[in-house]
Amino acid sequence: MNIPELIAAAQHGSARAAGRLLSLVESPRREEVLATLEWAPVRVVGVTGPPGAGKSTTIAALVGGYRARGLRVAVLAVDPSSPYSGGALLGDRIRMAAHIDDPDVLIRSVATRGHLGGLAAAVPAAIRLLAVLGYDLIMLETVGVGQSEIEIAAVADPTVVILNPGAGDAIQAAKAGLLEVADILVVNKADRDGAERTVRELHIETGLAILSLVAARGTGVAELIEAIEAHHRADTSARRAARARAQILSLAQTRLRTHPDLDDLAAAVAAGHHDPYTAADLLLRPAAVAEAEAPARDAG
Repeated sequence: MNIPELIAAAQHGSARAAGRLLSLVESPRREEVLATLEWAPVRVVGVTGPPGAGKSTTIAALVGGYRARGLRVAVLAVDPSSPYSGGALLGDRIRMAAHIDDPDVLIRSVATRGHLGGLAAAVPAAIRLLAVLGYDLIMLETVGVGQSEIEIAAVADPTVVILNPGAGDAIQAAKAGLLEVADILVVNKADRDGAERTVRELHIETGLAILSLVAARGTGVAELIEAIEAHHRADTSARRAARARAQILSLAQTRLRTHPDLDDLAAAVAAGHHDPYTAADLLLRPAAVAEAEAPARDAG
């Protein structure tokens, strides 16, 4: 099937067609897919936090809560890329097995493929595709490795940060910048010793209301959904524009890292032929520079 046929099949419930389209947006044919898609609104909730915090378990519980409300839900679990195959490595979907047979739940691992910021470069395209396919809510789970996770705030609203009891976890999260991007902070495994102290410390550190959760038992999930809904209602056009700006800058940085002139410009700076400021201008304005240099080459 061609791309319009795949989209039509996916809109009529074909999981295979949806999977094929998601593979295409991770491939060099991404722009071809995007060219066929109309814009459609969709909600995006991001979930991040340190490894082992219970992100996948929390998402599985949230999916159950939103399905009970009648929403179609897609989950994009952004995994670190294998250095050998380039494919998704973690496969955390096993923790969401309870929803695997639900036709109104799509769960997909997406490889970062070297993209900085904790999100795959294909994620914005995948979100646009899933909106067109009729999903009401998209949940993003990121790899949970610290500073790189802050990019999730450019895509999701809100960003939910999951932490475990213990001062060490909270301190590491603060150092990693996770607390700066958290719209909602959750202490999972709140039945463990030290949970109340962690909640107090995080509240002092951030001024945010801290939610307690035992995701594995479903305790506190309803309260978390209500917090997500309240935050969504408080969203503004200025916040949406700020997220779009950060998203554009992140994707632009990824493209610049693979620019064909980058290595030559770096060698020129290292050899003293250019300063970094000139090189940066040349990298950002290659077409304008080429046009400006053309008359000089013709005269020579």
